[in-house]
Amino acid sequence: MLPTDLFLQSLLAIRSQPLRTALIILAMSIGVASVSVLVALGDSARRYIVHEFESLGTHLVIVLPGRNETTGGPPPLFGETPRDLTLGDARALSASPHIAAIAPLMIGAAPVSSQGLERETNIFGSTHALLGVRHLSMAQGGFLPEIPADQARSVCVIGQTIRKELFANRQAIGQWLRINDRRFRVIGVLASEGESIGVDFDEMVIVPVASSQALFDTEALFRILAETKSEQAMHRAVDDIRKIIKARHEGEDDVTIITQDSVVGTFDKILAALTLTVASIAAISLAVAGVLVMNVMLVSVTQRTAEIGLLKALGATRRQLHMLFLAEAALLSLAGAAVGALLGQLALAGLQLAYPKFPLALPPWAFLAALGVALLTGLTFGFLPARKAAKLNPIAALAKR
Repeated sequence: MLPTDLFLQSLLAIRSQPLRTALIILAMSIGVASVSVLVALGDSARRYIVHEFESLGTHLVIVLPGRNETTGGPPPLFGETPRDLTLGDARALSASPHIAAIAPLMIGAAPVSSQGLERETNIFGSTHALLGVRHLSMAQGGFLPEIPADQARSVCVIGQTIRKELFANRQAIGQWLRINDRRFRVIGVLASEGESIGVDFDEMVIVPVASSQALFDTEALFRILAETKSEQAMHRAVDDIRKIIKARHEGEDDVTIITQDSVVGTFDKILAALTLTVASIAAISLAVAGVLVMNVMLVSVTQRTAEIGLLKALGATRRQLHMLFLAEAALLSLAGAAVGALLGQLALAGLQLAYPKFPLALPPWAFLAALGVALLTGLTFGFLPARKAAKLNPIAALAKR
């Protein structure tokens, strides 16, 4: 019996039972489609979050006021900490030879208005260094001037949403923008940045950090962003930051330091594990489909007893009968996997239309893995029927004809 004979005989058996074939293919396709969609969602979420953190900047170190040991939990976004970060702390960090740029950061909410149009938005207080540290780009004008951090200026840079809502029909550059009870001249408009880790620069107004301290009547900084000179210098920079802050804070190590690579690595591992977990759960449906393959093919062995007896009487070996039934199971599994892959792609296309800002894609390894698992499932559960057919006595099988 040649491989071609095995294929044609298996195809003929499949075509002779269209309802049985359709049920098996449907069950297998649902399993493959489930695995494909869930793996794509998990992997896309992983890549999206990792990309968001990587877009924060290159070799970024974030210094937060307070520590878990002193606050009893994660560093607070707002509120009291044992000791605030100040502009003096930010300037002192520049002494580290491993740090390329320092950007002190203040954040507050305030109403902004221009010619009768008003809205509430977030105000960023920082320095010219923020442009490079956060890899921002300008659509019009320039960024904050390169002035000492403790020097206030009545200038601001606005995001695209602020420009459209407050300066829709006129040039924004050179216009006055009122923030609370102070006026700031618009000197630049950011290119559309979108939202990055909960910060939407399109709805942001950026002013010099000293001006934001006057606006919100506080000297406390929200964060200090530091860009190191290289990836190798990042850990040495962290040590320098701890030493400098500890010396300035009366020997207290009261800051939390977050490195970009540690955050990216942690999220990457967590989401990769989550992707494999949900894929494993979805793979249970493939096991269910495999049981259906086995049950239907056991019935098929019973129905084809006379045919099997005739093949054995003509000299078919056990191995050839094994191969005949396993080939049938393999064809059914591959057909189900192909239909499932198509259904999965259609589902992903529908989700992409519903959520266009979230990049959805099935990694190639997941597609190949789904096909491989479907084929393995079909062969595994097809083994018992094949073994039962191969063990039939030809005389007894022909007697049942």
